[in-house]
Amino acid sequence: MTDHAKENAARAAVEMVEDGMRLGLGTGSTANFMLWFLAERVREGLNVVGVPTSERTTARARQLGIPLTSLDETPELDLCIDGADEFDPDLNLIKGGGGALLREKIVASAAKRFVVIADASKRVACLGAYPLPVEIVPLAAVPLATRLTALGANVSLRQKEDGSAFISDEGNYIVDCAFGEIADPPALAARLSGFAGVVEHGLFCGMADVVLVGTADGVERLES
Repeated sequence: MTDHAKENAARAAVEMVEDGMRLGLGTGSTANFMLWFLAERVREGLNVVGVPTSERTTARARQLGIPLTSLDETPELDLCIDGADEFDPDLNLIKGGGGALLREKIVASAAKRFVVIADASKRVACLGAYPLPVEIVPLAAVPLATRLTALGANVSLRQKEDGSAFISDEGNYIVDCAFGEIADPPALAARLSGFAGVVEHGLFCGMADVVLVGTADGVERLES
């Protein structure tokens, strides 16, 4: 049922793509459906180029035959389509469960419109049920863990299956911070951005223009 809901959201987002668009291509399970549907349209003659938000998305898009570019070559995008781990009534997001939050935020910021695709399980009244990913410089891991704990977070260094530290595409660590309910996401976002050693965090506040919520029966459209 969840996969069908994700498919519905992804298909609705791809229907928003117009010929000639420059796209941001998201990362994650719902974004994978988006890539599949986008590739179908490309094979039918749709002319687009995409900037991927991760090495995984790069590999998948190439496999599917989606033309790719970079922000160096195409610094302004028409539309970015990506998933989310949580979204609240104000369309604030938590992202980064897949470890691509830095590139995801950069690419989304380069787009005129940011469309989020998600199933209904990602809707929350208040962000924070999902631990907040924070990408950090490895050198700062210990002092930042102390500072984040002082903010009230239960902090854990993200690890791979073999127990070694997860390394992002940009060569950084990710710590997952369980804050519980985040009453003021923009305030926390500003606080985290001010910490030396924090490269980026997974709070996407005031960025989403549209959230397409997939259900078993169709799609609910939410707009900022």
